[in-house]
Amino acid sequence: MVHLDKQQTREKYAKLDSIAFIQWVTDGYLAAVGGALTAENMEMLSAEQHAVLCYRYVLDEVMEGGFIQLILNGYAPYVLEGPFPMVVKKEWGSVEGQEKVMKDFSKLLYAAKSEYHRHQEELSQDMSDEDFMALYEQLEDLNELGDDFLDEHQEEVTPAVAKMIVENLDKYT
Repeated sequence: MVHLDKQQTREKYAKLDSIAFIQWVTDGYLAAVGGALTAENMEMLSAEQHAVLCYRYVLDEVMEGGFIQLILNGYAPYVLEGPFPMVVKKEWGSVEGQEKVMKDFSKLLYAAKSEYHRHQEELSQDMSDEDFMALYEQLEDLNELGDDFLDEHQEEVTPAVAKMIVENLDKYT
């Protein structure tokens, strides 16, 4: 497990907005493992830290270019195929006051995973920028899931994740 300074983490939580706080925490994780996850260093992070890092990738990728971008940039195996959707539902969804928000977010992740499986062949081909942009029209359901994250989930989930980190420093830092 990677360790971050607990006092510094509390201070950052008080000063930063939720997105910046999650980025700061996960930047700490990534710095501790050498800058990027590899098969060799994955064990350095706890399951809880992996879940927060998955959420960071959702924020970064889906806010920029939807689930299509998350998938094309190679994060689908880690975020959608790994235990993250289940962790959101069962662990994050068991935190008092977060049950509905997290269970709804988990449903969105499972829907994105299902669309990923349905269109995996198209999404795994080499493509030009023009082909990439055309995917947003061709894969309308997957594209809409990214919009749903932005419109219906991000504003509630992100502060809840940030709060969960600071209230459970032993698990996340």
